[in-house]
Amino acid sequence: MAKMNFGGVEENVVTRSEFPLAKAREVLKNETIAVLGYGVQGPGQSLNLKDNGFNVIVGQRKGSKSWDKAVEDGWVPGETLFEIEEACEKGTIIEYLLSDAGQISAWPSVKKHLTPGKALYFSHGFGITYNDKTGIVPPADVDVILVAPKGSGTSLRRLFLQGKGINSSYAIYQDATGKAYERVIALGVGVGSGYLFETTFKREVYSDLTGERGTLMGAIQGIFAAQYQVLRENGHTPSEAFNETVEELSQSLMPLIAENGMDWMYANCSTTAQRGALDWWKKFRDATLPVFKDLYESVKTGNEAQISIDSNSRPDYREKLNAELKELHDSEIWRTGETVRALRPERSK
Repeated sequence: MAKMNFGGVEENVVTRSEFPLAKAREVLKNETIAVLGYGVQGPGQSLNLKDNGFNVIVGQRKGSKSWDKAVEDGWVPGETLFEIEEACEKGTIIEYLLSDAGQISAWPSVKKHLTPGKALYFSHGFGITYNDKTGIVPPADVDVILVAPKGSGTSLRRLFLQGKGINSSYAIYQDATGKAYERVIALGVGVGSGYLFETTFKREVYSDLTGERGTLMGAIQGIFAAQYQVLRENGHTPSEAFNETVEELSQSLMPLIAENGMDWMYANCSTTAQRGALDWWKKFRDATLPVFKDLYESVKTGNEAQISIDSNSRPDYREKLNAELKELHDSEIWRTGETVRALRPERSK
C-alpha cells in the first residue's frame, strides 16, 4: 500500500505494480470464489476472475434469464454454475452481487453457509451500512470486505478485454481471519481494477448513492433535458439541440477531460468557449449546490435507502420501472439521439 497525494490530501492506494496478478493468484490459490448474482456486476467480475486464472463458480436462480445468460457466457451447470445455496456451500469467498433488494431476500439462505473463516464480499456498502433496514448482519467469524469498481460491470469487462482497468475502492468491515487485507486486494486485482483506493462501507455507499442521483445519472439527465428544452423552445432543430447538448459533450469533450482534466479541455477549446465557461460554471455550481446538499442529507439519513428498498420490493416494481424507462426512451431528446448515433461514421461503414 502506498500513500498518494490527491489535490494535497494523502490517501492509501494499491497499484497493480505493487500487488501484481501473480501475487493475487498466490493469495487466493486455495480459495473458491462463489459469485452470487449475474445481473449488473456479476458477469464482468466473474468472467474477469476466471480469465485471470482464479477458481470461480457462479450462483444464480435456475430458470431465470440470468441463469440462461450465464450458460451463454460459458458457465456449465453442475460444474461452474449452481443454485445460490449450493454455490454458497462450495465457496470460501462469497461475492454477494445480487441487487440490494435481492440481497435482503436471499440473506437468510446465504447467512447459514457463512461458516468460520469464509469471506463475504460486496461491491456496494448498502446492505451493511443500512443493516437496520436490510437485516444483513454477518457472523463475527467471517471476513467482510468490499471492492467497488467505479463503473458498470459492462465497462469493467470491456476495459479488461482491452487490457485496461477501472479504478475501484476497497474496504474492510470485519477482519476475522487476519487475511482480509490480502484477500480484498487480491480480489480487486483479480476482477480487473486499475488501482484500488481505500474507503469504508459507509463512505462508499454515501458517495455512490450521491453520485448516481447526481452527476453520474440524475443530475446530468436533468441538465441535458433543461438545455435541450431551451434550445428547442427558441427554434433550434432536434438535431442541432441534441448535438450541442449531448453529442459534443460525450463524443468530443469528455474524452479530453478524461485524458488531461477540465483545465486542459478548456485550454483546447476556442477563446470564446473558454470565456463563457469560466464566466458561467460558478453560477451553475451555486444553483445546484443546495440540491446536492439536500441529496447528501437524504442519503446520510437513510431516506434514499428506504425509498429504494420500498420501491424495489414491490411486486410491480419491474413493470413501473420499465414504464419510467420507456418514458425516457420515448422523449424527443433520446429519440433524436438514436438517429444521431446511427449517423456516426463508424455505424455507416
